[in-house]
Amino acid sequence: MDINIVFRIAAVGILVAVLNQVLARAGRDDQAMLTTLAGLIVVLYWIIGYISELFETMQTMFHF
Repeated sequence: MDINIVFRIAAVGILVAVLNQVLARAGRDDQAMLTTLAGLIVVLYWIIGYISELFETMQTMFHF
């Protein structure tokens, strides 16, 4: 696993947290929620390959 993915996820988390706070304080709670959801989708898109690799490794390890 590449360590850069951890830093990318952390950067997105920090960015989304800041944007969420700014939008929530401005009274735009709907946009804050959509920003959080968009950040989650981006991170899941990045790690879907790693999750797939994990399941393939588990299958070969347990011979399913």
